[in-house]
Amino acid sequence: EEDSTNSFICLLKKRKEMRLMDQVVEETEEAFTKRMEALAEQWRELHARRAQLKAHVVTSGTTVKENERLRTQALKKAREEKEENSRKESELLRARRELESLRKRHQELSKKLLRYSLFKRYLEDVVENSQFRDVEDIITYYKALVRTRKDLLQSQWWNRQLLEQGKVLQQQIRAENEAEILQCKNELVQLKESLEQAQRNIGQWEDRWAEVQDRAARKATELKSLSMAIHSLFQ
Repeated sequence: EEDSTNSFICLLKKRKEMRLMDQVVEETEEAFTKRMEALAEQWRELHARRAQLKAHVVTSGTTVKENERLRTQALKKAREEKEENSRKESELLRARRELESLRKRHQELSKKLLRYSLFKRYLEDVVENSQFRDVEDIITYYKALVRTRKDLLQSQWWNRQLLEQGKVLQQQIRAENEAEILQCKNELVQLKESLEQAQRNIGQWEDRWAEVQDRAARKATELKSLSMAIHSLFQ
């Protein structure tokens, strides 16, 4: 159905192109006819001028110098008219070629229109057996479906892009978390080692403190004995 609708849309476009082509061909033919009429009129005017020039040369009785001047002017005018006619003939030949090209294009479009007429009949049958009012209604509905499908595909594409970006971001966050956890574990191991070293140092310092207290107690006893001895000697 989608291919058939596309074909019918092409058919409508081709029919429009054919109408435009017919108009261009008609305008080209009119221009060609006008050019031919203008060219014929110029040829008649040229012959009339030549006849007038000959009559004037015969009846005027001018001098040889005047006749030579007139002859030079006539030759110059004839060359100019010949060049103008050559230019117009070139334009005419180009117009004929354009007209032939347009006719060939018209024939091609006519053949395509004949091939696409089958789809037109098919769509007309669809209109008769559906809720659509006319073929244009079908085409409008089809275009709406195409736009909806395009929007849906675009939305799906954006969703895939967002999903991929989310996966990448999730991987980055996971990698960062794993690196942070590993760093925390390393710091925890170092803290445990520091705690064990501190506990060992505390034990050593407690032993030293006990030794210092014992030594202080002995010194105190010795000092007390010495003080009593000095007091006895003083007595």
